[in-house]
Amino acid sequence: NRLVESIETAMRFGKGKFVLWADPGSQLEGQVPVEIDGAGWVLARFSNRLDCRNCGRRMRAPDPAALSNTSPLGACPDCEGFGERPHYSMDLIVPDPSVSIRDGAIAPWNAPSYRHELEELLALAGDFAIPVDVPFSELGPRETGLIWEGVKARKFGGLNGFFRWLERRKYKMHHRVFLARWRQWRPCPGCGGTRLNAVALGYRIAGVNLAELLAMPVSGAFRFIGELPLSAWQQTVARPVVQQLVERLGFLERAGLGQLSLDRTMTTVSTGQAQRVLLACSLGSNLVNMLYVLDEPSDGLHPENVSQILPAIQRLHRMPNTVVMVDHSEQLLASAQRIVELGPGSGQAGGELVFDGTMDQLRSAPTATGMHLSGRRGGSFSEEPQRRRQGVLLLKNARGRNLQGIDVSFPLGVLCLVTGVSGAGKSTLVRDTLLPLLLAARKKETVAALPADGLEGGGEFDDIEWIDSAPPTRTARSVPATAIGVFDEIRKLFAATPDARARNLTAGTFSFNVSGGRCEKCQGEGRMTIDMQFLADIPMTCDQCHGRRFQPRPLEVQYRGMNIHEVLQMTSAEAFVFFRGQPKIQSGLKSLKDAGLEYLRLGQPLATLSRGETQRLKLAVRLASSARRRTLFLLDSP
Repeated sequence: NRLVESIETAMRFGKGKFVLWADPGSQLEGQVPVEIDGAGWVLARFSNRLDCRNCGRRMRAPDPAALSNTSPLGACPDCEGFGERPHYSMDLIVPDPSVSIRDGAIAPWNAPSYRHELEELLALAGDFAIPVDVPFSELGPRETGLIWEGVKARKFGGLNGFFRWLERRKYKMHHRVFLARWRQWRPCPGCGGTRLNAVALGYRIAGVNLAELLAMPVSGAFRFIGELPLSAWQQTVARPVVQQLVERLGFLERAGLGQLSLDRTMTTVSTGQAQRVLLACSLGSNLVNMLYVLDEPSDGLHPENVSQILPAIQRLHRMPNTVVMVDHSEQLLASAQRIVELGPGSGQAGGELVFDGTMDQLRSAPTATGMHLSGRRGGSFSEEPQRRRQGVLLLKNARGRNLQGIDVSFPLGVLCLVTGVSGAGKSTLVRDTLLPLLLAARKKETVAALPADGLEGGGEFDDIEWIDSAPPTRTARSVPATAIGVFDEIRKLFAATPDARARNLTAGTFSFNVSGGRCEKCQGEGRMTIDMQFLADIPMTCDQCHGRRFQPRPLEVQYRGMNIHEVLQMTSAEAFVFFRGQPKIQSGLKSLKDAGLEYLRLGQPLATLSRGETQRLKLAVRLASSARRRTLFLLDSP
């Protein structure tokens, strides 16, 4: 008892630290790290804090935030937790090394605003023996070093000084955009791409730190967590966490995602893989008596993968929960205990309940879905496709992620489909390898392509279009009429009417995007959002314009008996007939009809469109702008 009291007193006066002296040969030796002082006494240093006894450095108490790259406590200070840092790439700065300096090999200095930089280089090139009329690829390290670092004696900053000068002016948008054209991302040298600082990487379980665990594929992490050598008391503490990890990793592996590494960014996974990752989060929560609403969980999935997620969805129901799905997959329809179909058509022709029952009843129902399921309606695939081959697009030795160094030949002038189970490498091949190489060949701003040895045939096109289900714009005032470019022509028609000229109204007055004719209270949105602080925000129709978006003046002008608000309420099919004799407007509206969107209203907010409608709208926009050009369309799960 006396010893315990002395230690407690020493700990209190030592503010958590104390030193224990003992006789030589004490039992302390072999039990704890000890030191021998000059008199031969044995001493041991103790602390109730995370201090290093060698350097005296104090560590923070263990905290989940200190192990997260999204927290300043755990993030690498150099890259702020991104794992990558931008650098100026000579491949982008000199896109064609076969061109000489005089002919414009240095792309940033070809812009009229910065042409003087090239003239300065040409003026001093003779004095420093820099050849300016030979291909850039023939320049040696000395010449390229002078071009990059500059010549201080001649007050020439080179490329490095030029970019530093622009970075000091990054508060201007056009400078930020210009700088981004010449940058590529590379792993951060401070953390080696792990995103974590040294303290976070110091924590280890079974000899593995957090970055090494996250670098494992799902299947490897599942085995590692399941086989952790934990003592009895460690199992007591860690059991809830280990159980959650095993459940979620096990689902990802069963769902065919065992090959994904845990640190893979979500922007690089396919749509189908992202759906299953989100589903794993719901499964891991183990909640009961919940309502789960799934929006097309089979979107982007191969039929083989739909059968993998089906047991997981059924498990959600058995927990017990209620699961409501919006989907068209026959496998998911067959698993449903109740099916509700809306219709009978799209847009104004829809909105009615046309079926409510079981799968067997649906097969005999006279609805669009029932007739497709029973084979009474459907497309024929027996026709030989029209052959208009015009060469090939050859991608050599594509080896990014799970691609095994493959050579792929895409025939041109045909409809070419890339298919396979989810995770086979389709998005890696087309989105992350082929598309960046095509854009780079056309000198367009892009991200770096995944590894490949080259691309042949990329100059066969006038334009390249990438179409996915991402919204075409993020502004709340965007509508189909603005997306396909017909709203400008409609506004010009209204501005040309006698009533508009008599009131001195211009085309800008009939726009809800700029001041002049729009309702200023709602800024042309037609509705306002009421901030409820601790409750969900409430959208309300604007009480000044009553949802019409415009001030009274432009609404008084009519074209063929309709004002601008009434025109925007028309469907594209109705507007096509209304604007007879206006070929520019009808051409844009026809592209909507060709994409199956004739039911969309011209003024319908784009935020209300489904993913499928969004993708078809983007296709209509590209068709309207690329009708007479040789265009390569790349579509992601249309």
